[in-house]
Amino acid sequence: MSSFSFPSAFSLQNETALITGGGTGIGLAMAQAMHAAGARVVLVGRRESELAGAVKTLGEGASFVVHDITQLDLASALVERVTREVGPITCLVNNAGIHLKKPAVETTPEEFEKVLRTHIVGAHALIRAVGPGMIERKQGSILFTASMASLFGIPLVIAYTAAKSAMVGMVKGYAVELSPHGVRVNAIAPGWIETEMSRKAMDGDPARKAKIIGRTPMGKFGAPADIGWAAVYLTSPAAKFITGVTLSVDGGVSVGF
Repeated sequence: MSSFSFPSAFSLQNETALITGGGTGIGLAMAQAMHAAGARVVLVGRRESELAGAVKTLGEGASFVVHDITQLDLASALVERVTREVGPITCLVNNAGIHLKKPAVETTPEEFEKVLRTHIVGAHALIRAVGPGMIERKQGSILFTASMASLFGIPLVIAYTAAKSAMVGMVKGYAVELSPHGVRVNAIAPGWIETEMSRKAMDGDPARKAKIIGRTPMGKFGAPADIGWAAVYLTSPAAKFITGVTLSVDGGVSVGF
């Protein structure tokens, strides 16, 4: 491929992407964009109805597997099944997560551990399962969904902040270990994105919405597609020399004052 071959530089043709938490929200937006760029997408989540609906919307080249990533000992079986039914996984998107809004001093160790298990330990189990194949083929891409909580303090979400901050370190650690084998590792840190969940929250809290808009230099919420196309870029040949990066897609929030 020529260094300046457009649009093939951004094509995900012949790629197989496994996307955790891919049935709704940002995970689905990434699936939609990657599918549009030519990838086969496999959505993973716990709720079959949401996954089935998402796959029906996406159409040919999309499939799903009901799976709980916190069942760590089943990660290899998931990867083996997808490889057998769809093909070798060339892109892993660690997007699944849970949220916990609670004062830090009231957050129990058990609650804290549950959040870390989903975001961090579950992601590691999947990387451990897909990594050897990517290393053997000398090609692959791993993408994390980080957060603004990875970059600055947000009250009442201490466990989530810890998990998302750990992701930034994991991206760097995995990148230096896997990139010599042709496997790139990056993350996207979404700002405030307008999803069904965020709309419900903001409609009942206009003061919070105004505060968010006020501290966003671009003066608006992002769209799910903004995250989706960033995912396409970071996993495409156009980003073949990019690894270990956490890309903020946030309308300037992380650099504004």
